[in-house]
Formats: sequence, C-alpha cells, structure tokens
Amino acid sequence: MILGIDASNLRRGGGVTHLVELLRAAVLPLHGFTKIVVWSGRSTLARVEERSWLVKRHVPELDRGLPYRAFWQRFRLSAYARAAGCDALLVPGGAYGGDFRPIVTMSRNLLPFEWRELRRYGASSTALRLLLLRFVQARTFKRADGVVFLTRYAREVVTGVTGELAGRIAMIPHGIDARFLMPPRRQRPIETCSVEKPFRLVYVSIIDVYKHQWHVAEAVGSLRREGLPLELLLVGPAYAPALQRLRTTLARVDPKGEFVRYLGAVEHTELHAQYASADLCVFASSCENMPNILVEGMASGLPIACARRGPMPEVLGAAGLYFDPEDVDDIARTLRTMIGSAILREQLAQASFSQVKTFSWRRCADETFGFLAAVAGRDDACQHPESAANTASTSSSA
Repeated sequence: MILGIDASNLRRGGGVTHLVELLRAAVLPLHGFTKIVVWSGRSTLARVEERSWLVKRHVPELDRGLPYRAFWQRFRLSAYARAAGCDALLVPGGAYGGDFRPIVTMSRNLLPFEWRELRRYGASSTALRLLLLRFVQARTFKRADGVVFLTRYAREVVTGVTGELAGRIAMIPHGIDARFLMPPRRQRPIETCSVEKPFRLVYVSIIDVYKHQWHVAEAVGSLRREGLPLELLLVGPAYAPALQRLRTTLARVDPKGEFVRYLGAVEHTELHAQYASADLCVFASSCENMPNILVEGMASGLPIACARRGPMPEVLGAAGLYFDPEDVDDIARTLRTMIGSAILREQLAQASFSQVKTFSWRRCADETFGFLAAVAGRDDACQHPESAANTASTSSSA
C-alpha cells in the first residue's frame, strides 16, 4: 500500500515534531505499506529524515500564507494523492476539504472545542480564528474515515461538540524523545538551598491566556515572602497580550527581577537542558489535548506540580500533586507541600518516571500505521503480535 501525508499546515511546534518522529520510528512492512508520499513546505520537509520508502514532495504554495495553503489542499491535493496511487491519506492538521478517500485525521488542538478557554481571548482575531477552526475541524472529523485522538479526555470533549463520529476512532498518544529521559536525581532538602543556590522551579510553555504563568509567579512570590529561597524559570514563546499580563504581574511581585526569569523561546532540541537544571516542574495549563510538556517533565526525572484540569490527571495519574491553576493560594499550598519534603518529591519523581516509559515513538508509529492500514481496508496487514494487539485496542468503531 501507499500512504499520502498532507503536511501542508505543519510548519512548527508539536505537529512537525510528531511528523518527524512518526516517520523516524516507522517500520512499514509490519503494516503492509511500501511507500509514503509527504506534501509540505520546504522547511518542514528539511526536518524529515531521508528514507528509501519516503518521497518528499515540495509544493511552493505551502511556503506561503494560509489562503494559498488552504486553496492547494482544497483543490489540488486530492488529484496529487490519486496520481501517486495512495491507498489512504493522513491529514494530521485536523482540517480537510478535498474529496479523496479514505482519509484519517487527528485532533491536536482543543482550544476551539472548549468554550471556557476560547472565551479567554475576548473579541479578538485569535478568538475568530479559533471559532473558524471549530467549524472546519468538526466538519472534517464528521466526514473522516478515521480520527486519531491523543487522550480519552480529548475524545470526550470533541465528540461532545460533534456527536458520535461515523468513522473509526483510535486513541494514540505521542511518544517522548530519548534525550529527555533522565533518571530521577536525589532531591535537595529545602534547608540546603539558599539565595545563592536557590531551589529552582521550571515551567516550560508558551506564555498564553490559558497557561496562567502570572498565577504561578504570584504563588512563588508569596512563598519567597515566607523565606523560601526559590527561583522560577519560565521558558517559551509568547502571545503578546498574555506576555503583557505576565510583565504587569512581575513588575508587582518581582520588580527587581530577583527570582523570576523569563528566557523566551528555546529550541526544542535544547529544552532537555532546562529540565536538567531544575528541581521541580510546574505545569499550570488549563487546556491541553495531550500535554507533551508535562510528559517531558515526567521523563526528565522531576517531581511535578500540575493543574487539575483537562487530560493532565489522565496522563500524570497519582504521580504528581495537583492545584487549581487560577487559584494562587492553591498553587502556593501545593508547591509548599512538595518543596517541604524531599522524600515526597523523590517518590513522585520515581513514580512519574516509571509511568512515562509507556510513551514511546515506536509504539506511536506502530499503532498509527496499524490504524491507517485498518482504515485503508487492510486489517490483515502484517503485524508483529504486540503491534496487532495495540491497534486492536485503539481502533474500534465509534
């Protein structure tokens, strides 16, 4: 079989990482595929490793803006997929308007489907864009032959909007890059920390309205006033209105820049170093499809203080402590409990590190290509027993 992949809207971030790792881990003969054709822009294709069975098709329109990419996908992609002899088309971007069949798409962004989170953007172009995505993606999911969800929570939220889907459904979480895997270190008692060698908390994520970095900064500020020698490191790009809110908060709680540092965006290939330098990972997001950053923190051997929202309890389970990300006092209470007990932190770090081993790119690739083969009508495609069992467990009809 031949698989086509529409990577027209994968330009940066988790979508590109997923494509790169999925193809790197793929073992095509296990599922009956002999060739994969990927259509995308130049920068995305440059990150995809060469394979004997992989054909990378550069489309100049896909290096341009959204209107050009949408036009190409709607009016050109189907013809290209048929000309390439594709037996199925994977559309990981979640939006598709062509007429090629069968297609498998993915749910990657929950912001369009959660009103509480969407309303945080007020009357803005971002809110309008999310509303448009809600319509386009819901329509795509309802028309698709197969939909991949990353968590049970995401499936429940999306189908709460769309109703039950007609196509097959799979739940296949992403994997974790091996460079993030660091066995838990011995936790430092807070009594051994000082202003010169502070206890370091790291929060890696885009500065955005649903990430609540300002609440975390306030909580850390209150703990500093209690005498705890803490430092908060914030890492990630920024949505301008949210960054302004963060700066306003920092001007009040840390006007001299003594204990909160904002590094800005850091290349994903360098992120593991930020986790390695920390004592505790904070994740205060209130909206996620699959919290990849949380998984990275778990893999990095850190104890986790986490928002009690979305799929986070599903992913972290009992291997962390939780807080309300919009309640500064609750965040401070959770951090105080963890920081005050090195034994508790060691136990939580060990538990989350053991749990994260189930998130592998090889497993993700096996289950994804098994699901694609099933949607293409090849349930009998060759699989090793483990892959066949995983695919059967995730690809039952809705």
